[in-house]
Amino acid sequence: MTTPTAAAARKAATDIEALADALQARGDLTDPRIREALHAAPRHLFAPARGWCAPDGPGPRRVVDERTDPAGWWTAVYSDASIVTQVDDGAGDPAGGTGEATSSLSSPGAVTAFLELLAIRPGDRVLEIGTGTGWTAALMTALGADVTTIEVDPALAEQAAERLDRHGYGVEVLAQDGAAGAPGRGPFDAVHVTCGVTRVPYAWVEQTRPGGRIVAPWMPEWGDGHKLHLTVTADGDASGRLAGGASYMMLRSQRTAFHVPDGGAGVRETGTRLDPRQVAFGSYGADAAIAGLLPDVMGVPRDRDGFELELADVAGTSWARCRQSGTGEHRVLQAGPRDLWDDVADAYQRWTDWGRPDRERFGMTVGPYTQMLWLDDPANLLTA
Repeated sequence: MTTPTAAAARKAATDIEALADALQARGDLTDPRIREALHAAPRHLFAPARGWCAPDGPGPRRVVDERTDPAGWWTAVYSDASIVTQVDDGAGDPAGGTGEATSSLSSPGAVTAFLELLAIRPGDRVLEIGTGTGWTAALMTALGADVTTIEVDPALAEQAAERLDRHGYGVEVLAQDGAAGAPGRGPFDAVHVTCGVTRVPYAWVEQTRPGGRIVAPWMPEWGDGHKLHLTVTADGDASGRLAGGASYMMLRSQRTAFHVPDGGAGVRETGTRLDPRQVAFGSYGADAAIAGLLPDVMGVPRDRDGFELELADVAGTSWARCRQSGTGEHRVLQAGPRDLWDDVADAYQRWTDWGRPDRERFGMTVGPYTQMLWLDDPANLLTA
């Protein structure tokens, strides 16, 4: 007679293969070792009993609950979907579909794509920033790594540590701010980051040996996020290229707020022929260029009986709003000491003058005091 545990294991093996096949077809999984790791660390062991399922692609967002709908829960676990496990830093209901998601079981496609970049070798010492449920730490252990993982939320860290220990994965879990890394425990061969960062903390570079790798979701103030793959050099810097899109919850210490007032004194009105929708959505290459040239400028598209692109600087001193018009002359409002729309329009034009390079032609170098984007070559730094 087949026991429930054995039946679940057999079903998991079948569903893992189907999921891996789908990820491979999409290009997110090419290394057979990672496919084996998906079997060695089954995702259902790390899934919350109740959460909010958010597919990476088409499909409805919905509550998943192992107790009330075990079949639907299982389907969500073995689909390419993230499952929100915490909202509002623990103050809200993670299955409610409201509030700011602050922790999740990441989608398999995102996880495997970053593990491909990290290229773990047996025996590697890996520092992970953002433990979450512990699934990625288990996967890296299955790949032969010695993993130290950091979770800023003490309750989540405790749950992940218990889960990893119960299922036999030897992982050190630290409850602390991941921005500082793990002083005294390096050097590491690799750093795996599962939260978005606007600036790469230099502590991660310092704690990685020369030749070691850092992979992280770079989430600049402007535009969408990017996969970032850095290699630490002998001179103490880290440098590497952007490698596709990424969207992750932010490192807590790097969250920023966006606000544009409705009006106020000192508002300047002008016009522009540059379509704000093209600036907002025209190209991931333009996103990278604008983020590199204007690292403290944020942009948010709005639909208010017509398209608007709102801009603000991180310091909160300046803002702008460009409203799309069917006439070809778009209305611009700006306030503060900086003309933010003019700055963004100039950065966009520079990207156009460079031949509209794609995102993958951009890279980043992180040093003790600077973080600079470059085009094609680390010597070709982007400067405003």
